[in-house]
Amino acid sequence: MPQSWMKLIKLMLVPAIFFLVLATTGCSADISNSYPLESVSTKDKGQTSRIYRAEDKTVPEVAQELADQKQPEEISKEDTEHMFLVYKDEIYHLQKDADKPSDTLIEVDSKEYVRQNYDSSFLQGYLVATILNDIFDGMKNSSKGSYRGYSSKDIYQPSTGSYHTPTEKEKKAAPPITKERTGSITKRSATTKNTDGSAGTGGDIFKKQVEPSTGSTGKIIRNSDSSSSKSSSSVTPKRSSIFSSPKSNSPPRTKVGGSGRITKRR
Repeated sequence: MPQSWMKLIKLMLVPAIFFLVLATTGCSADISNSYPLESVSTKDKGQTSRIYRAEDKTVPEVAQELADQKQPEEISKEDTEHMFLVYKDEIYHLQKDADKPSDTLIEVDSKEYVRQNYDSSFLQGYLVATILNDIFDGMKNSSKGSYRGYSSKDIYQPSTGSYHTPTEKEKKAAPPITKERTGSITKRSATTKNTDGSAGTGGDIFKKQVEPSTGSTGKIIRNSDSSSSKSSSSVTPKRSSIFSSPKSNSPPRTKVGGSGRITKRR
């Protein structure tokens, strides 16, 4: 009986894993957690474009990294100048930075942005016809613009919008990658500073530096119950009190025999 249940569970898990793989395929990679956001384009009717920078990485290297994160629907052939990764709702245009050839610029464009701005003849050299037909509605209006990517925006301007440094709101919408920083924390002393300028005791910020007290010290000694207590400068006199002294805490006295009742000595 247990073996039959195991077979049933396996039969249920196989299609579940299969559909999970299909769901992840085609979704764009989480690029905002890998590369810093450098520039954005104005948005108009679903036309969005964001520029990220991959420092000291070639176009094929970045393409491989992004493809490993999320498998694209289509990836162009390997090229050191331009490569394209096509996802369900976005197209990644990887291009070598003309001003800094050691870096790769990653342009993340919505399909509407590509449709309204890119030169379709330029894309034909990198993407297959089926992808282009999907982007340009069967290539009925193949000439939508002359744009060829952010690296050549000064020559081929996009027909809509303009690139600019991202604002704080835009950075929150597409946060750049965080970088590790180093620093130190010092804790201010409650009284005085150390002579070497460090904080705390012995330079340890977790040990609070306390200046020794200069006042008089003393001790309190409890008086004995007997009246023959010797007087001393270190013994405080017994104070009078309206309350009686505490009762003895000695164990109760028991009687041998009898009813076995326990009585407490008063």
